[in-house]
Amino acid sequence: MTHGSNHSVPLLLVCPIVFGLAFGIPAGAQDRMPPIPADKLTPAQKQAVDDYKKARAAEVSGPWAVLTRSPELMSRTRMLSDYLRFQSTLPPRLSEFVILMTARAWGQNYEWNAHQPLALKGGLNPEIAKAVAEGRRPAQMAEDETSLYDLIQELLRNRTVSDVTYARAVSKFGEQGVVDAVSISGYYTMIGMLLNTARTPLAGGVPVPLPAFP
Repeated sequence: MTHGSNHSVPLLLVCPIVFGLAFGIPAGAQDRMPPIPADKLTPAQKQAVDDYKKARAAEVSGPWAVLTRSPELMSRTRMLSDYLRFQSTLPPRLSEFVILMTARAWGQNYEWNAHQPLALKGGLNPEIAKAVAEGRRPAQMAEDETSLYDLIQELLRNRTVSDVTYARAVSKFGEQGVVDAVSISGYYTMIGMLLNTARTPLAGGVPVPLPAFP
């Protein structure tokens, strides 16, 4: 597939699996892996939870509640998350843009709900986020946003990246920036898979943010 053709093929047609995921967690579906009560934690789980609370100054919820089931993985994942979320070469406007594209690909309402406000706070145009939510190519993206969009969408749709898209991304972000961007998408793919497997729900009363594709 040529670089140009990527823009004209609807996401739904290129990646049919997205259709099934676009609906998110079924209404009333059971949360398979809710937070484990403190008195039920193993010593290893308690240590991982305590370390998380100390590092993030937050309660364990969402994907971290799921990851508590594998405490060593939880601790190692947190270190990876610390870099990809807070220390990568991409500014928040772009790193959160990658997260939103990945959340959309996995129909992940929990992650979208958590990161869409962060993307807007980081400076992403709300119309760009809206287009991603609706499965459309955003209009009037900045040059760096266009380069990043093409890079991540080609990976999510085609499982590869064309020479043209790769060269443009390296020119814009450098090799480290490309590695960071791809790794952010890969990390949130893992998070999306965990949340979809665990059927982690949105908080009660929060409307489902991602529209189902027609």
